[in-house]
Formats: sequence, structure tokens, C-alpha cells
Amino acid sequence: MVKSAPPPTTSRKPSKVEGIKENSNFLREPVATQILEDTTHFTEEAVQILKFHGSYQQDNRDNRVKGQEKDYQFMLRTKNPGGLVPPQLYLALDKLADEYGNSTLRVTTRQGFQLHGILKKNLKAAIATIIKNLGSTLGACGDINRNVMAPPVPFKNRAEYQYAWEYAQNIADLLSPLTGAYYEIWLDGEKAISAEESPEVKAARERNGNGTIFHDTEEPLYGTYYMPRKFKVSVTVPGDNSIDLYSQDLTLVVITDAQDNLEGFNIFAGGGLGRTHNKEETFARLADPIGYVAKEDVYDAVKAIVATQRDYGDRTDRRHARLKYLINDWGVDKFRAKVEEYFGKPLEPFRPLPEFKYEDFQGWHEQGDGKLFLGISIENGRVKDEGSFQLRTALREIVEQFNLPIRLTPHQNLIIYEIDPENKQAIQDILNRRGVVSDPTTIDPLVRYAMACPALPTCGLAITESERAIPGILARIRALLDKFGLQDEQFVVRMTGCPNGCARPYMAELGFVGSAPESYQVWLGGSPNQTRLAQPYVEKLHHNDIESLLEPILVYFKKSRQPGESFGDFCDRVSFDAIREFAAQYEPETTPVTIEPEAPQAASKPRKARYRVSLHDDLYAKLKSTATTQGRSMTDLVRDALEAYFQNQP
Repeated sequence: MVKSAPPPTTSRKPSKVEGIKENSNFLREPVATQILEDTTHFTEEAVQILKFHGSYQQDNRDNRVKGQEKDYQFMLRTKNPGGLVPPQLYLALDKLADEYGNSTLRVTTRQGFQLHGILKKNLKAAIATIIKNLGSTLGACGDINRNVMAPPVPFKNRAEYQYAWEYAQNIADLLSPLTGAYYEIWLDGEKAISAEESPEVKAARERNGNGTIFHDTEEPLYGTYYMPRKFKVSVTVPGDNSIDLYSQDLTLVVITDAQDNLEGFNIFAGGGLGRTHNKEETFARLADPIGYVAKEDVYDAVKAIVATQRDYGDRTDRRHARLKYLINDWGVDKFRAKVEEYFGKPLEPFRPLPEFKYEDFQGWHEQGDGKLFLGISIENGRVKDEGSFQLRTALREIVEQFNLPIRLTPHQNLIIYEIDPENKQAIQDILNRRGVVSDPTTIDPLVRYAMACPALPTCGLAITESERAIPGILARIRALLDKFGLQDEQFVVRMTGCPNGCARPYMAELGFVGSAPESYQVWLGGSPNQTRLAQPYVEKLHHNDIESLLEPILVYFKKSRQPGESFGDFCDRVSFDAIREFAAQYEPETTPVTIEPEAPQAASKPRKARYRVSLHDDLYAKLKSTATTQGRSMTDLVRDALEAYFQNQP
């Protein structure tokens, strides 16, 4: 085996995963051996390599029994550049969900599908089925380029959107691993039929570009060790932030001339959201503008950025291995200079861009060529049949009957497109019959714009609930908004079961990040257009205390907001100090029952009891300080303390 691209010389030892990659023979072992063994699970070494093939080994924690083996199962993730799911692939995935999975599909936040509940004995058959039906799972996970994102909306009369789709697919091809391991293991060496690769991509892959590739190796771009960590790419158009561009390692923004001809791309780099609680050296970070590149040089520029991260990213500490840390440590100027060394010439200055906005493209629309598209909102991305709500059945009927392609969205929804206008009513009838809402204005905006990761019971990283918890929490937030006359308000709520941030909570106006069982770190102040990071407001909040935390904040928002100001923008403008000060002085509208009785009143005039308690100055100061720190009212803290005290009394 020819080895290439060893980790840079360092005084620190490379992480264990680097050795596993080195000894894998380009992603073959020990997966190739262990897939043939009659066992329920893989070893830890094989699990690390299995990720590159698109699968995570999990166990269902709901089914754990002391003294018995874990309930091992596998999550399988598809790679769909730009979210494209051809009809043949969708029907294959739908069938696999019943045949080997848990009878659901789940749209990911990177425009792919996930299948859950697959057993090891069925993993090979499931992956083979996906490959044979125009799909892939290669590189959907692992230390490699992940699924390349692009706006899912099929505007056929807007050239920039078509360029975004084209280059998302081409860059996915450019950065796809070349190892034969994938087809050897899952198709017994049979190469699947795939779409014809762009000649420009093939040529770009073979160009050396001042050290971007290694010769005489199976992986000329990645080398023996692949990337230090995952690498996320997106392509979008000016003004369209449907793909959360600031959260990506690398984003290209399409630049066209006045005649809609492609000129080149603006480059952003260094975004990323994963972090670890109580580890200050880990943090969420927004991507920086890096420069501009002409269209004929874009593939070489992408290779140069990948090579810079490949060769200089931290391979000793996986918590510090993403591109965002390299750029943060080096600074943009040093990073740009190193990229230009690989690129062979300077990048051009960044072109001016309009303000980025977020849209979800839900409901019925014209796509610009006489045909229609339909955006369907999917709560937490879970495609399922449940009682009278039969989304899976509805989608299967539509795709079978009309042979329509699907684009998955970065916010866990989907778009069906290429719809002939004469078929609109028939499709609408199917949706109505299956209880699927197609009018987004009838969906609570809190639900429509929310996202959550799967978390418990299957994700091995989950600290607490997310997908199963968020519907109830959104309902409680809605009740608070209604209580204070904020019925028409909407803001972006996102929740994850751990700090890795798969549902991008750090970009939300209100983010919940699992920090302990039944508890969350609370983030506030992100932008409704996902162009600004939120900040941590409370480190650990039990889910039962959400109302006591949010009530004073929402009252302050109603009282002090500027005209048209969103919740996230308000929290960012007024500062957390001001919010905490207001919360510390806030008293709920309901009268607290306290201690000292007032003078008796006539029986014909029922009185509202108001009792008071006296506190020494030092105790009052401690109470107020604690309330401010926790973002809660003093009344709530006193009530909790008294309840706890009396519960312990005989």
C-alpha cells in the first residue's frame, strides 16, 4: 500500500483515528472483514471506517437491559448533492424503510436522507440497493467532504440557481473519494452505473496544482489519512441563505454578469458549529469572506482550500481539527496566503453581495418554465405515517403516479418539482386524503421554522431529548406568546441533544443545546436569516423551567422592541445584561401568595391576598444575584426553595 500525506510533524502524538485511517488500506479494513462475520456489531476501529461509507453504529437506549447486549442498529445516510432525489431512488428508500429500517425516513439538515434501525446483517443489502437505484452513501459521514449543499428551489428562469445546482454536483464529484473500497465491499466489486462526470472536473482532479495532489496513490487528493475532520461545502446565490452559508467550512456564491452568464464565485471559509460543553477552546464560528475566483479556476481554488486544511489542520486533537480552528488560529490573511501557494496565484478581491435572507419555499409555486413545484413542511424532517397523518404514503403515491424528482431542503423539508399544471389538483387530492398540509400559512410558524436533531434514543452522542421533546416545548412557547399578546410573533427555534449542533442551534434566535438529562443550555440572539451567531444565555435549564425563564424575556421584548424588530434582533440589540436586569426585577402578573396578612376587609368585598416576607440585606442580595445569573425571577427561586424545604419536612 502506497502511503501519502502523513500528518504534519508535531511534538504531539496524532489522534487514535489517524492510525485507524492509516491502517485501513484506503477505507477497506476492518469493515471488509467484519461485514462477513455473523455478529450484531462492528469493533471500534471498524466503526470509524464505516462512517466514511455513510453509516453510524448506534444502539437503541430505550431498549437497553442491564446485563444484556446493547440493541445494536445502524443509521444509514445518503449523499444527495443539492438535495436531489430522483424518483427511482426515493421509491427504493421508501421500500428500504419498511424492509430493513424503522418504517420512517428522515430528512437531514444537509439535504440527505437518513434510514434508522438497520441491523448489521442487512446493512450490505441496504447500501447495495441505494447504489443500484442512482444513490450513494459514500462520504455522507467521516473525515471527508460531506454532502454538498445548494438552494433546493427549482427556479428554472433564474440562471444563478441552475449554476448553483451544477457546481454543487461537480464539486461533490471532485471531492468524492476514489478508493475502490466502497464498491468492493457493498457491491462485491461491481461498479455501479452513475451519471457522466463533467470533463472539467476530471481534468481538475488530475492537475497537480502546486502540491494539491499526491501521485501514484489511490487517493490523489486525500492521501492515506483523508481529512483531519469532516469538511462541509455549499454553493448558493447572492441573497439566498437557505443553506446556512455561514456555518460551512467552504461556501461558494455564484456571481453572474448582467446577461446571467456565470463569471465566477465569491468564497467564504471557516464556518462551523460543533463545540463541547465546558471546553472554552471549542466554539461555534461564522465563515469569513476569503476572496473571489473566476469560473475557470474554481475547481483549483477548491482543491487549494481542501489541501490547506488537509495538510495543516490539527490531527492531534479532534476537538480542534476543523477548518474553523485553523483560520481562527492563523487569521484570514495567513490562511489566504497559504491557499494562494497551492492555487498558484492570488485570489481576486471579494465581490459586493446583497444582504442574505432565509426562505423555505413552502407551498405551491411556479418554477419559471410553465411547470410547478410544491414545498412540503416536514416536522423535524421525519417522513412517517402516523394515524390520519400519512406523509410517507402520500409521497410514495405522488412519486409512483407522476414520476417526479424531489429536492430535500437544508431545513428538513422537501420540494417536489417538474409538476405539470394539469396534475396539480390530483396531487393536492392525494395530500388532502392523507392528511398532509400543503398550505404553509396554516402551520404554526414556530413549528414551520424549527429544527431538531434525532438525539435519543439512537444517537450515541445525545445527552438529552431533542426530536421527541421539541413539539411539546414549542407548544409551551406558543402558549406564552398567546398569554402576552404576541400571537403573531414567530422566531427560529432549534434544538439539539448535545453540543455538536447538528440542527444548527447556534444560528437560531432561540437555541436549546442538551447539557444534562432533561436540561439544556439556552442560546439567544441569532438572526432570523441565520447570519449572526447566537450567544449562551443560561448554561443549564431544566425543561420544566422554560416558562419561568422565557416569561420575563418575552414581556421585555413586547415592552421595549423597536417597530418590526424580531426576537433574535431584540436580544442582540439590548444585551444580555439588560435582559437579566429586567428579569431580576420582573414580577409575574399572578399575585404571589406570601406571608404577612393585611387588615381584614368586609365580607362583601373579597380581597386579593398580598403577603410579604422580610429578608436580611445580605440574603436578599444573594437571592437577587442568583436570579440574575440564572435568568429567573426572585419569586420563582423563593417558591422552589420553599417547596423543596417543605417536601423534606415530616
